[in-house]
Amino acid sequence: MSKAQPIACVALLRGINVGKAKRIAMADLREILSETLGFTEVRTLLNSGNALFTATPSQLSGAAAAIAAAIEQRCGFSVAVIVVSASELREVIAQNPLLARQPDPSQLMVAFLASAQTHAKLQALCQQDWGKEAFALGKRAAYLHCASGVIDSPLAKAFARATGEAATSRNWHTVLKLQALLAGQAE
Repeated sequence: MSKAQPIACVALLRGINVGKAKRIAMADLREILSETLGFTEVRTLLNSGNALFTATPSQLSGAAAAIAAAIEQRCGFSVAVIVVSASELREVIAQNPLLARQPDPSQLMVAFLASAQTHAKLQALCQQDWGKEAFALGKRAAYLHCASGVIDSPLAKAFARATGEAATSRNWHTVLKLQALLAGQAE
């Protein structure tokens, strides 16, 4: 009997280490993923909740919920977690329709969606005229071009109202760094 091949993944934690609430050291996050949950090849990127790891197919099916539960047990707060495989991340990158419109990665955000229900809630945003900004939906992610930055963006505010904690965003630079790091892990 052959052993299942590990799958390279990234866990995207929403809203940690922003301000004083929901603080978690990346060393603690790595420990939770490796020692508590048994994932392998665990690494983190930046201090904003990007954790790379490999998992077996059986571990992957409940990985987001397991990570969220382990963080709540250890750190005492809840956090939304979205897990995507390396192949899903490649697909999200390839589907980005806003690259031609906005070559400045600092103004381009990718929002990873937690579910099909979240995707459905965002259909109305596709129909709106965002002026200098732009919005598009892919299969597993939404793409936001925030011309004047995220903080003052009407699009970013409307997106946050529509999704709540059912999405987590990363800028284009971070998404590409995650892809590069995952390319070095097993799939």
